[in-house]
Amino acid sequence: MTTHTVLKVESLAFERNDAVLFQPVDFELKAGEAMQILGVNGSGKTTLFQLLTAILPSSSGQISYREQPLSDCRYEYLSDVLFIGHQSGVKAALTVEENLRWMSPNNTSSAKISAALEAVGLSEYAQIHCANLSAGQKRRVALARLITSQAKLWLLDEPLTSLDKQGVELIERCMNQHLEKGGAILFSSHQDLAQVTTRNYKLEPLVEVA
Repeated sequence: MTTHTVLKVESLAFERNDAVLFQPVDFELKAGEAMQILGVNGSGKTTLFQLLTAILPSSSGQISYREQPLSDCRYEYLSDVLFIGHQSGVKAALTVEENLRWMSPNNTSSAKISAALEAVGLSEYAQIHCANLSAGQKRRVALARLITSQAKLWLLDEPLTSLDKQGVELIERCMNQHLEKGGAILFSSHQDLAQVTTRNYKLEPLVEVA
């Protein structure tokens, strides 16, 4: 099966306080492929994800999506990205169901919302406000987006944070299903995934990491 390059990063760099944070980043991510970003704490993994989601501007280098410079396809790219950051990002004042509906595409049906909550083991908590959930349960609310999203490119910064063994296995199943459909995944994690085939890219810091 012929695969195409979804994301290409060339000589990407970022400066903070006049210091370059990490070695220039170069990689390609193809359809049906998962890549794990490796690096010690403080090496810049979260910063890299913020560059890739246009939260931060890069100091130099280029990001291309489907062989087009990001500057030429910014709206298409951001519309086709699902980003789940290191923090769960759920709203404490909303219920579990309200959070997932708020974070999912507008055309997501109630049945799909219910199915996603069942898949992550939160059906019985649908009407519970997220302020009353544990850290692991909040993480499951955020990760339920993997089921409701239509995005082709997943950018996941530490998706396994606060998850138990069952939660990790669930994420592995979601990732494999996405890859089988031709999606692409870039993720960071301090632990390897047992059931997902990945390539690794190591981020090399240029500033001293405490």
